[in-house]
Amino acid sequence: MLEPSAPVLILTGAATGLVGSLLGLGGGVFLVPLLTLGLGMPIRTAIAASLISVIATASASATINLGRGLVNMRLGLSLEVATSIGGLAGGVAAALLTRQQLFLTFGATLAVMGVIMAARSRKRNVIPEPDADTGRLGGRLVEGDRTYTYRVKRLPVGIFASLVAGAISGLLGVGGGIIKVPALSSFCGIPIRVAAATSTFMIGVTAAASAFIYFSRGDVVLPLTAAIALGALPGSLAGTQLSERVEARSLKILMAVVLLIVGTRMGLEGL
Repeated sequence: MLEPSAPVLILTGAATGLVGSLLGLGGGVFLVPLLTLGLGMPIRTAIAASLISVIATASASATINLGRGLVNMRLGLSLEVATSIGGLAGGVAAALLTRQQLFLTFGATLAVMGVIMAARSRKRNVIPEPDADTGRLGGRLVEGDRTYTYRVKRLPVGIFASLVAGAISGLLGVGGGIIKVPALSSFCGIPIRVAAATSTFMIGVTAAASAFIYFSRGDVVLPLTAAIALGALPGSLAGTQLSERVEARSLKILMAVVLLIVGTRMGLEGL
């Protein structure tokens, strides 16, 4: 395998960081397929590089989202314990699966989440009254000159989704946003912007929980990972800035399309 040049890796990181932060998915959902299918890297090397990149980009994006008031801190901290436990379990399980099994797991997960997002793209999880009761974990969302209220529903579903998201993150290096954002938006009553911002806030911790396992196994190639992270950092900041200009339903449809396409391609690679 020819090692990709630094400019190619930097551009790859920038592109995946931009789209990943725009949708709150962390970028790994695009980075792993690009590195494995496009640049011919071993999947475990790609997953390890993705996890390190996700830590950097999520931390930068979360800072901007916190300033905008989009991150639901109480909800994020409530779900993070389950996510971190899942991340550790996924990192350990990755060593037990074959290359084909990793590809199939990746593809199936993305395809299912894509179908869920497409089916529920028309639903808005907001209450038009700005003074309505938010409950213990709900909050308010400001869009333009209007303020909306939302409440958290089915919290046990969110906790279970966070556990699964952590496992998927550690197993596939995708940060867990591919599970958390669709689950929080589709089943827990969280607006898509808040779900994406809160997911990004949590992603860095989730990735860190499993990244050290890959590092200890020697899967982290430092020059390659550094080049990707160097591009992903400004890309993620640009995606975060762009997200506030995109309509909520458009974000859901874009996410569904991307998940279905990438999931199908990765699944076919595993057959």
